[in-house]
Amino acid sequence: MFQKYGRRKFLRRSTMAGVGFSLMNAKAFATEKKSRVRIGLIAVGGRGQVHLTEMLKRADVEVVAMADPDRMMMGKAQKIAGAYNKQLPAEYPNGDFDYRNLLQRDDIDAVIISSPWGWHLRHAVDAMNAGKIVGLEVGCALTLDDCWEFVNTYERTGTPIMILENVCYRRDIMAVQNMVRLGMFGELLHVQGGYQHDMRARKFNDGVHPDTDGVEFGEKTSGTPKWRTQYSIDRNGDLYPTHGLGPVAGMLYINRGNLLTSLSSVATKARGLHRYIIHHPMGGVNHPNAQIKFKLGDIVTTQIQTANEETILLTHDTSSPRPYNLGFRVQGVNGIWQEYGAGEFSDGSIFFEDRSPDHTWESPEKYIRAYDHPAWKDLGREVEKEGHGGMDYFVDDAFIECIKRNVPFPLDVYDLATWYAITPISEMSVREGGRLQTIPDFTRGKWRNRRPD
Repeated sequence: MFQKYGRRKFLRRSTMAGVGFSLMNAKAFATEKKSRVRIGLIAVGGRGQVHLTEMLKRADVEVVAMADPDRMMMGKAQKIAGAYNKQLPAEYPNGDFDYRNLLQRDDIDAVIISSPWGWHLRHAVDAMNAGKIVGLEVGCALTLDDCWEFVNTYERTGTPIMILENVCYRRDIMAVQNMVRLGMFGELLHVQGGYQHDMRARKFNDGVHPDTDGVEFGEKTSGTPKWRTQYSIDRNGDLYPTHGLGPVAGMLYINRGNLLTSLSSVATKARGLHRYIIHHPMGGVNHPNAQIKFKLGDIVTTQIQTANEETILLTHDTSSPRPYNLGFRVQGVNGIWQEYGAGEFSDGSIFFEDRSPDHTWESPEKYIRAYDHPAWKDLGREVEKEGHGGMDYFVDDAFIECIKRNVPFPLDVYDLATWYAITPISEMSVREGGRLQTIPDFTRGKWRNRRPD
């Protein structure tokens, strides 16, 4: 796919005059340092296979090697690779730590890590210590110390790491960010986002057919249910904050002249997963898993304060029957946008005091089309069939192009640590009945002078 788009188009779609913190690619007219990026993949399950596919489509990327102890997933990944007229990647499938042999190769520039959340820190730190640039899938941190280790390792090694938060590249999000940068909302006051997604069927499978749902999880299963469901038993907080926080953090210049300072979180009772098990055809009230006590509240709500006196509301809601949406809202002194659906042009409502009919909501479609990011205007139709409606293409494109041009990532280690930290801090707040908790400054004061590119 990439060979269709030349340098001129890249430069046009990588910049947004007057917008400030551009999420797309690199700075305009940066000197190109690499013509080709050599990639290794650590973990090639569902998300890893998406990234693999995006890399294989590019003429400027060579997929050198893949590591994953799940031989079934490795087989699926190699089948994907075999569909392209390229040399098959080398395999590192021998146990949990064979990826370290991949990291010792001198023919890999960067790695994309798509492992279960509990492995993110170990994989990323080992990669940075090996001098391999890191693209890390989103998830959550186990502890605040983990977040500091990401930062400390980066600052010690100088090896860049980018958090691959694809929702930052959603079409309507980028258009609204453009409107924010142009001052159409006026000074921002409040933003909202979250992970509001019925994940019940994805937390279980039948233990026999990994691609089907059921009521089993853990070692007898494969894929996401093998590891993710246990978090709902052990933890109670916002377990997946980055989809909701990442896009609005960019609009508020977090870590670039602004800072998250404190939060308060509360959780509802936990009922959804138990109800799913007892009503499922493969479950029932007598199924052993019906006896499990889940800790994760069905809905976790987190309020965040910023240094510049804006507020953020995050919602984690994955155990209830509901259509998917992330519940974005952007509100300033001159206007408000609310998203109700899945990010289509017409999903939601918008109002500008100086533009809209008096006290009347408008469809956001005309505004999103008018302030569409140039990249979406150029490539939208061609990439909207890619993963997550094109978002996966753009986040991977940003990762590769920044490496090629040797420029800083738009979503860096300080963003990663800050967004990941919401999970353990929200857990502390929930345990203490919603008590206000301080959010560390992972930039160590640099946020005051850092500015968006």
